[in-house]
Amino acid sequence: MYAIPLGDDGAELRPLETWHAEEFLAHLDRGRDFITRHIPFGAKATDVESARELLQSYADRHAADSGFLHGLWLDGTLVGGLLFRVFDAATGVCEIGCWLEPAGTGRGLVTRGARVLIDWAFDERGMHRVEWHASSANAPSVAAARRLGMTREGVLRESFPYGGVRHDMEVWAVLAPEWRAARARGAHDDH
Repeated sequence: MYAIPLGDDGAELRPLETWHAEEFLAHLDRGRDFITRHIPFGAKATDVESARELLQSYADRHAADSGFLHGLWLDGTLVGGLLFRVFDAATGVCEIGCWLEPAGTGRGLVTRGARVLIDWAFDERGMHRVEWHASSANAPSVAAARRLGMTREGVLRESFPYGGVRHDMEVWAVLAPEWRAARARGAHDDH
């Protein structure tokens, strides 16, 4: 359909759709233990059909304008993705999130891709607030929110039971005027 280059290193942001089910499953299988350390994303996608169901659930959200799923490809291989887990155009509030397999880490893919999607949310869709929720134990995710210029607004203590542990969840956010001001200063140019 389309691919947005994220630099000169072969990284691309593309829609992640139901027809990618086999590729998506292979990606999850390569990184399953890593991806699910802090979030359950993809944990139930264990065969092509369940992978397709997960992708279809986001296709349905896309059709309802309530969520979006994009993949991050590196040299033609799916290595992670970004999603609008929540997208509420009526209130102007959305939540962006990410996941990566180990081969996609340390390259700035999440930051570069998230900048494209946040620009779109603010500039094309008129959103006012983009949130990022991350387990306090997920240092790379917290660092990504910081790199995106978000403000840590609070910690929801022991609010997320996962893996037999109650995790503290941090809420980070950036508002449209803050994003635009940072972009005007060139703060988004340091990939």
